[in-house]
Amino acid sequence: MAILFQSKPSLVAYLTCGDPDLATTRDIVFAAIDAGAEVIELGVPFSDPVADGPVIQRASERALRRGTTLQQVLALAKEIRKRSQAGLIIFSYLNPILRMGLAKFSAVAQDAGLDGALLTDLPVEESHTCLAEMQKRRLAMVFLAAPTSTDERLKQIARASSGFVYAVSRTGVTGTRQQMPEDAPKLVGRLRKYTDLPVAVGFGISTSAQFHAVGKFAEAAVVGSAIVATIEHNPGKEAESVAQFVRSLVVGR
Repeated sequence: MAILFQSKPSLVAYLTCGDPDLATTRDIVFAAIDAGAEVIELGVPFSDPVADGPVIQRASERALRRGTTLQQVLALAKEIRKRSQAGLIIFSYLNPILRMGLAKFSAVAQDAGLDGALLTDLPVEESHTCLAEMQKRRLAMVFLAAPTSTDERLKQIARASSGFVYAVSRTGVTGTRQQMPEDAPKLVGRLRKYTDLPVAVGFGISTSAQFHAVGKFAEAAVVGSAIVATIEHNPGKEAESVAQFVRSLVVGR
């Protein structure tokens, strides 16, 4: 269930699958990997993405209008795995997983070659059934740790996580920010007391300076809204634009 980060910092790239369509998402994934992304979060579009800011909300709306489903995202993952050994994580809200069924989801995810899943609205306190199904299939579960989490909760998150721990750099929803919050290194330092797993820092990272700043205290940086915005603003040139943006982030790594 290990997810290996080869560089420091490694880039974890989030994409909303089906935006603008699944074939383009596939092309964007390969372009991002070729440009330096080591882990891809395949975002399952959801009708009420409460943890996401306006950029990813709009992407989810576009993907849902295209009829994108969890089953299609899993099929896309299987297609990607045939051509790449990059880390692949399903990033979803819990409802689509429950509708498919936890046992079926974990079986299909394993068959697709996924490394694991991050279910944004699954509290660690209520994750026992899901964890058991995922562990049967040797799939990692990634949990979110926030600056507001108590030490006891961080300990629970560390104990339940596998693959890596996702440290939310600030409170609020996803979206680009001009500065790296001071909470981020403090949170990573608190997590280090409870786990030896790699830590990926996300929420707001959008520049090369921010990306490299994360490398001073964590193993990986998650970039989502900035990539999704790049897709939104470059119709017809999505894959090449994302590749250029990813290269600009990781240059000098």
